[in-house]
Amino acid sequence: MPPENLPAAPERHTVLHDRHETLGASFTDFGGWLMPVRYSSDLAEHHAVRTAAGLFDISHMAEFAVDGPGSGPFLDYALAGALSPMRVGKAKYSLVLDESGGIVDDVIVYRIAEHRFLVIANAGNREAVARAFAARIDGFEAELDDHTDDMSLIAVQGPVARAVVEATDGIADVTPSFADLGYYAWSSGSFDDAPLFAARTGYTGEDGFELLVPNAVAPALWDALLAAGAPLGLVPAGLAARDTLRLEAGMPLYGHELSRDIVPAQAGLGRVVAVDKDDFVGKAGLAAVVTPDAPVLVGLVSEGRRAGRAGYAVFDAADADTPVGEITSGALSPTLGHPIAMAFVSPEASAPGTPLFIDVRGTRIPATVTALPFYRRNS
Repeated sequence: MPPENLPAAPERHTVLHDRHETLGASFTDFGGWLMPVRYSSDLAEHHAVRTAAGLFDISHMAEFAVDGPGSGPFLDYALAGALSPMRVGKAKYSLVLDESGGIVDDVIVYRIAEHRFLVIANAGNREAVARAFAARIDGFEAELDDHTDDMSLIAVQGPVARAVVEATDGIADVTPSFADLGYYAWSSGSFDDAPLFAARTGYTGEDGFELLVPNAVAPALWDALLAAGAPLGLVPAGLAARDTLRLEAGMPLYGHELSRDIVPAQAGLGRVVAVDKDDFVGKAGLAAVVTPDAPVLVGLVSEGRRAGRAGYAVFDAADADTPVGEITSGALSPTLGHPIAMAFVSPEASAPGTPLFIDVRGTRIPATVTALPFYRRNS
């Protein structure tokens, strides 16, 4: 509780908040936003995404536009990846690092035009990313604009996601078409005469689209997607389902698998770093901090119904008194039917097939190291 003489920090609402209330959503704080955690049940929403489609309000995510002839070189310096070579119409996953090589945030970068990029960052890291970009842009012929407060982002995820967006009244002039759009690419179009940005990206392990529109038309787009998708099995889905979906897909969550205390290689993201670039923030730090005994991220599977959770200790199966790591995310997998978890463990305990124990509230549960992801959709 805040001190009595200070007001509680206000929770932000997306422009779709009234829609969520009408649908009976339960809410939770996420990155300073009051967001729907579920509408019906976590399991029903999770299974809908795996078998049909789910509709997610992700308008809490942050959107930054970078413009100017120096926008590509700026992003090459500000981010871990090589963004200048990316073609217009494509997207790329990347990382914002600090000077020591720790992860400030993970982002997706879209090339909108030769001298224009869109960067989407996590809600809770909006200010951290804005500060990092502002500190790094000096000397580059580029301008940074934060459009977060003006835009809404809605995700349609699942095997019938394309059929849903193609059937949605009001969506028009999408080029390339939804059918022709490749993975990690984007299209432009319109919804009710307002500009529509449609990206074939997502955070569930399924096919899907993320639709960015001005706030003014977001409620109408949400309604139109629901109307088009209901006959196809689409349901609104909250953060609880989103979390179990991304865990099954082996996708990291900032604050769990990613943080300033973790460098990319530890989280299995060494491939994201373009080490051959002349310079970027974090390059010198990465060279200094990587050590052979640094914990690495692995997947864990176990039997039964008791799942390890974030913070639970992981032990060596041959020496049950010796901790070798800690779980970062865990759940009873709705799709697979057994417990799964991601954990940072010592390198000697990281090989697939290695037997370990998870301490679940004082009980040692056998677990086995497995390669990520736990779930992979049929292409």
